[in-house]
Amino acid sequence: MSKRFTVMVIPETGEKVRRLQIHSRALVFAVACCLLFVGLFTFLLYYRINLKFDQAELERLQVENSQQRLVLQRLAVDFDSLREQLIMLADNEARVRQLASFDDSSQTVPVAIGGIPAVDRVSVVDEIQQRISQLQLAIDMRRQSQEDVRNLLNDQVSLSRATPKGWPTKGWITSYFGMRQIPHGTGKRMHKGIDIAANTGTPIFATADGIVARVEYSAGYGKTVILDHGYGYRTLFGHNSKNLVKSGQRIRRGDKIAEVGNTGRSTGPHVHYEVQLNSIPIDPRHTL
Repeated sequence: MSKRFTVMVIPETGEKVRRLQIHSRALVFAVACCLLFVGLFTFLLYYRINLKFDQAELERLQVENSQQRLVLQRLAVDFDSLREQLIMLADNEARVRQLASFDDSSQTVPVAIGGIPAVDRVSVVDEIQQRISQLQLAIDMRRQSQEDVRNLLNDQVSLSRATPKGWPTKGWITSYFGMRQIPHGTGKRMHKGIDIAANTGTPIFATADGIVARVEYSAGYGKTVILDHGYGYRTLFGHNSKNLVKSGQRIRRGDKIAEVGNTGRSTGPHVHYEVQLNSIPIDPRHTL
C-alpha cells in the first residue's frame, strides 16, 4: 500500500485550513527532479567557469605565442645579420692577410656557425640566444685578429718607411763601400759608405722617414747631416755645401735636407752617403 503525505496550510487570518495530499512516489520524483536540477545547474556552472578559465588561458597562450614569434623573428634577423657580418669580416681579413703576405692559421677564427633551429618553442629561443652569443664572441675574436693584422701592417709600413731606399741625390758613384786607398795619404782604410759625385748645390734627399739626429761640421766630412730612422737604421750625408734641416726635425722620405758640396776632406763636389744598421755600416748599394 502506497504511502501518502498530507501538507496542511493554516493561515494566521483564521481562514479555512488547506490540506494537500502528496503521494510518496510523487514526492520522491519531485526530490529527484530537484536534485537533478541542482546537479545539472552545478555542472553547467562549473563548465562555464572552466570554459572562461580555458578561454583566458587560450588567449594568454595566443599572446605568448605571438610574442615568441616576434622574438624569434627578431632573433633570426639578428642572427643572420651577425653571421653576414662575421663572414664579411673573415673575407676582409683574408684579403688583408693575402695582400700583406701574412699567414698565421693559428689565429684564424672559424666562421661556420649553425643556423636557426626549426622548432619555435621557448627552449629554441634560449638556443638561438646562445648561438647569437657564440657569433658575437666569434666576431669579437675576428675583430681582434684584424686589429693584430692591422698593427702588423702598420709595423710593416713603418719599417718600410724607416728602411733607407733609393738614391740620395742625382749623380754617379765615384767610390764604393769597403777598403780603399786613403785620399791625400798612403795606405788603405775602410770606406763606410759610397761617394756620389754631383754638381755643387744639387739637392740631397732623405732616403727614409726619421728624425734629424745631428747637424754638424767635422774636419773629415765637413758639413754633415745624420738621420735616425728607428729600427736600428741611421744615414749620414757628408761634404755638404749647405745643410737645410735642424736637429730634432722630423723628416719624410724625399724631403730635401742638404745640397751637394765639397766641404771637409774632399777631392771634389760629392755626397758621402752612409747607411748604418745597429751602429754597423752596411753597403748603401743594397738600398739604392
